Amino acid sequence: MIEGIIVKGVGGFYYVKTDEDIIECRARGIFREENLTPLIGDRVLIRISSEDNTGYIEKILPRKTQMIRPPVANVTQVIIVMSIKKPNINPWLLDKFIVMAEREKLNILICINKLDLDSDKGQELIDMYKDIGYKVIGTSAKTELGIDELRESLNNNISVFAGPSGVGKSSLLNSINKDFELKTGDVSSKTRRGKHTTRHVELLEFDKTAYVLDTPGFGSLYLNFIEDEIELRDYFIEIKRYGVGCRFISCLHENEPDCSVKKQVELGNIHESRYNSYLDFLQEIRKNRRY
Repeated sequence: MIEGIIVKGVGGFYYVKTDEDIIECRARGIFREENLTPLIGDRVLIRISSEDNTGYIEKILPRKTQMIRPPVANVTQVIIVMSIKKPNINPWLLDKFIVMAEREKLNILICINKLDLDSDKGQELIDMYKDIGYKVIGTSAKTELGIDELRESLNNNISVFAGPSGVGKSSLLNSINKDFELKTGDVSSKTRRGKHTTRHVELLEFDKTAYVLDTPGFGSLYLNFIEDEIELRDYFIEIKRYGVGCRFISCLHENEPDCSVKKQVELGNIHESRYNSYLDFLQEIRKNRRY
């Protein structure tokens, strides 16, 4: 058997990159019986037919990481792309992406794109998330702002570009490497949301030490992967940091007395928008649990 990495999956076919070629494969039925689905980024063992040079995936090697949305494996870095305008930035959705990545213990890079449309507002957001403790890059595919720094961040990583439709993920990837030639689109004038241009997840080889994943955009993200609301505290790093000072170890930072987190919100050490996102997400988790 030959080892390779799944770089694309379309209509039940998986395209596996080996050291020598890309092989079109199907998955063995045993994976369905085990309720296991091959994912883009999976390292697999395949058996190749000598007749038509197609293959079957015989074994999925242990995953180091797994994301739920987009469903990909073995990613080491999430690059969360949001545009400052067209479509307008949604910090609440950005915080949801961050929660998802924190849960998977992935390195997080926030990319605020289309900075040429409103550099002042963009810089405010960059400063805010840097203050929290995240690495943030301001970019513009149009002016090439920040592209070199973004390109450098890909070294020695398997990076997934995640974010809503229309924020410019494919344009950024094209700016990073002209050979990618990914299709790009505009924002719908009716919905003010982006139009989907990437139709499936695809793993692109940047160089011998770096892969990037271009993924379809989406406008909604649900927290149904969190079963207990107490988990959520750990996925807001500033709330986790200040939460150790709360009177009660089980404090959820809502109405409890002597809550250090609420005090830090009042003092301005925790941004109010982040605290509001946390409270909104608590309610969503509780609602999901009821159903």
